[in-house]
Amino acid sequence: MRSDAWHLTEDIDDFLARAGDFLRSRPALHNTPLTTLEKWRTQPGGFTAGAVLFGRLDSAGETQAIFYRPPTRRLTLTPLSPERADALAVHLTSLGHTLAGITADHDTATAFAEAWQRHTGATPTLRVRMHLYRLDTLTPPNPHPDGHSRPVGEQDHDHLMRWCRRLAADLGETVTIDSASWASTRFAEKSYTFWETPDGTPVSMAGVNPMIAGMVRVDPVYTPAHLRGRGYAAAVTAEVSRAARAAGATEVVLFTDAGNPTSNALYQRLGYRRITDWAPYDFAHATPEAS
Repeated sequence: MRSDAWHLTEDIDDFLARAGDFLRSRPALHNTPLTTLEKWRTQPGGFTAGAVLFGRLDSAGETQAIFYRPPTRRLTLTPLSPERADALAVHLTSLGHTLAGITADHDTATAFAEAWQRHTGATPTLRVRMHLYRLDTLTPPNPHPDGHSRPVGEQDHDHLMRWCRRLAADLGETVTIDSASWASTRFAEKSYTFWETPDGTPVSMAGVNPMIAGMVRVDPVYTPAHLRGRGYAAAVTAEVSRAARAAGATEVVLFTDAGNPTSNALYQRLGYRRITDWAPYDFAHATPEAS
């Protein structure tokens, strides 16, 4: 009998009943699956039965890792050793599954991408290297820009969507963001805060995901290009971080582009500490080996 075994299902409730404790055991590291699965579980239309493949790795009666593969065919995976990443690649190819990419911590994603290439011939391409930060002791920005924060309300929805469209364009994302599509975008489930100048003009924004397992993720943070460098992003990030802690969050996390020294320095000054690197890979010409 194998000591390690992957259990696959398309039933999100069964999957969460069996893997939920594992995901909640490390909320900072597991922030992406926690927030994604909660969105699918709770939002109307957020999840279609049979559209997502879930996997759970059990060893000695305990869950050691999980993955999920939505219709985009991009695998999201929790940390695995290179040996287990290779075994998972073999398992998925033997079942005829195809993948468009992998998102995981850098070491796991790289190990799996290399294994997938060995077993399928697919060419992996690193999309971007990212850092995952966790808030330690919050340090308000100094100097602090003039102005104040305020929650984004319904009356601000057009303004919010406009900024999300600009942010998506800056990140190279191809996505439609308007009133009709808003609920299906990655921006919809968040709550937002504006930083305003003393005359009430919004100059920056920060969003946060709903708290789950005591964890809140700050995402996105955006300042229009012509307003950057004035401390607005630091001020609004500090405010949503403070509010998350005040609401009971024990973990406040965020991702950064590893190639952006300005944003990384900003978050470190606020008290965020890097806990790991993150990597999304794209796969080209992914064709499973014949059984």
